[in-house]
Amino acid sequence: MISTAKSNWESALVSHEFLQDPYPLLHQMREHEPIYWSDSIGGWILTRYDDIMATFKDTESFSNEGRLGKAVEYLPPEKRAKYKPFEDHYATKGLLHSDPPDHTRMRNVIVKDFTPNVVEQMRPNIQNVVNHLIEDAEKNGGMDVIPEFASALPVGVIAEILGVPRSDRHLFKRWTDMILGFQGVNKPSEGDLTRAQDGLQEIRPYLTNMIEERRKQPRKDLMSKFVTAMTEEGRISESELINTCVTLFTAGHETTLSLISSTIYTLLSHPDQLALLRKNPDLLKSTIEESLRFESPVSRQTRLMKKDAELGGKKMKKDQIVFQMLNAANRDPAYFKDPDTFNIRRENNRHIAFGFGPHFCIGATLARTEAFIAVGTLIQRFPNLRLVDAKPDWDSEKRNSRVLNKLPVKF
Repeated sequence: MISTAKSNWESALVSHEFLQDPYPLLHQMREHEPIYWSDSIGGWILTRYDDIMATFKDTESFSNEGRLGKAVEYLPPEKRAKYKPFEDHYATKGLLHSDPPDHTRMRNVIVKDFTPNVVEQMRPNIQNVVNHLIEDAEKNGGMDVIPEFASALPVGVIAEILGVPRSDRHLFKRWTDMILGFQGVNKPSEGDLTRAQDGLQEIRPYLTNMIEERRKQPRKDLMSKFVTAMTEEGRISESELINTCVTLFTAGHETTLSLISSTIYTLLSHPDQLALLRKNPDLLKSTIEESLRFESPVSRQTRLMKKDAELGGKKMKKDQIVFQMLNAANRDPAYFKDPDTFNIRRENNRHIAFGFGPHFCIGATLARTEAFIAVGTLIQRFPNLRLVDAKPDWDSEKRNSRVLNKLPVKF
């Protein structure tokens, strides 16, 4: 736990302790300076629910376009030149890296394949994958939830939807880890930038080959539908498609991994709530929503100032970065009673773990469904499920995501 005076905020914000337990400091910031310029993070930090909602709604001032490519701008020209492939990728518009009307055009290509009705049809396949993962782990009397369950499920599901062969699915977990590591601060290390660029330079040719294969021989998968939208309908370009597919793999995997594992950990570390859920299985849906609020899978999101604007009395300049601290917003006492209490009976849970407005997460229904099936099946199958280690080990390499490094459990 970290709790410190304002004079120490800068060092605290980039500390290992903050990533292990960010909430005490976020509460202080929300109370004393909810819109705070941080030199160490490299942008404005927003901790109040209302302020973050305002930035979701105002895409003309707070933009998604170009926000991640700025990560290399602090480097001197000779070093920045090494990251041209990185800059080129994030200079290209994609679903997550554009604003309306381009974002609306691309979203319309994809959204129909992630509707509640379509996701509902995936339930039997998701349940089948969950059953197989549990059966494999059951032989050993336990498992590490992260690699053996929470990670394996979303990679398998999104890969199945897009049409990636089973033999290649392990590659996407590695690429995701490489690509996401630089996010969450405005001046990432050169090591993080290099890893992200290496990941992009591996995943992009793979996706290009998939596109070429679907051009020649369409299949009954989402990539084939994308290629049709690109070649026959002209609604999305190849560069936009590649950028969007990278987002679907990275965001689709990481968010669901976090949601499943955090829900399991939080339930096991709150035995009263787990007992309540076992007694009332109909609370599983609200349990998932409370987990999304309590340990938001995406802890922070960035926005790029398109123009000068004022928020909460603070003057923000064009080209500055704004960090929406979703984990702070979802524990804002103005909206959530006893925000630091995990309560699966919570009502009016208006969390913004999946964002809001035009950029509301397109895979939210799929992530919720995977978590519902995964968590529900696990606790039903193993009445004596328990933690091996009560102390959580949160990943300190990823600032954007709230992800555990490991989660060993016994059955």
